[in-house]
Amino acid sequence: MKPFDRRARSSDRLFSGVLLAVTAGYVLLILALIAADLFSTTRGGFAEAWASAEIRHALGLSLTTSTIAAVLSVWVATPIGYLMSRGDGSDSRASRRLLALVDAVLDIPIVLPPLVVGVSLLLLFRFPPFAWASEWVVYEVPAVILAQFTVACAFAVRTMRATFEQIPHRQEQVAMTLGANRAAAFWTVALPQARTGLLTAATVSWARAFGEFGPVLVFASSTRMRTEVLPTSVYLELQAGNLPAALAVSLMMIAVSVLVLVLMRLIGQPRLSA
Repeated sequence: MKPFDRRARSSDRLFSGVLLAVTAGYVLLILALIAADLFSTTRGGFAEAWASAEIRHALGLSLTTSTIAAVLSVWVATPIGYLMSRGDGSDSRASRRLLALVDAVLDIPIVLPPLVVGVSLLLLFRFPPFAWASEWVVYEVPAVILAQFTVACAFAVRTMRATFEQIPHRQEQVAMTLGANRAAAFWTVALPQARTGLLTAATVSWARAFGEFGPVLVFASSTRMRTEVLPTSVYLELQAGNLPAALAVSLMMIAVSVLVLVLMRLIGQPRLSA
């Protein structure tokens, strides 16, 4: 074996070792976090939390609002992601600049501190026409959904844009040369190929909505048996000094999140292999 080959193989082994070490370190950190919750929670504490009507109500509300927010996010993110992915090829400099500005605006919910999002929503509903509906939105269940949607949709948009960017535009152009209009090309060519991205966007937006805390706390408050969701339940239990209950609710959130993730993988697996 030549010295150059030996050095190359040694360098490859070192590179692979670094990759494995970094991956293993982060995986172990995640497992350690879950293990810390498991070993710190007693069976009695978990049973007590589950027996609480307030916690069960918060669980049901969390599942309902995060699912609605995820569905809305996918519905909104799909046309936005498609437009942003296809608009990059515009010949007009003004159009490209406008899309660049829109792209920057779409990232604002991602980079803003969560509490700022909640405060901004609260202030928005002081001005018309939003003020006209504030009585039915602010500090009510719709506020929970809107707070979750505002942040989750931004992540769904990023996912859908990346999805459509991977679908060759030429296929839609061929469909249009065969007589289809642009809408028909989208529904029959682009959207069917984006089904994996749709599932990913739904999963990401649901997970983000399910764990949203800051905007929900500010915009919807944390009234028990009314607007309390699981993240705010953890906060309320910690504020009350009830660490066992907070840990039990945290484990409940982990279990639900893992279950949803596994279900999404099982649903998407046949489609991925098709």
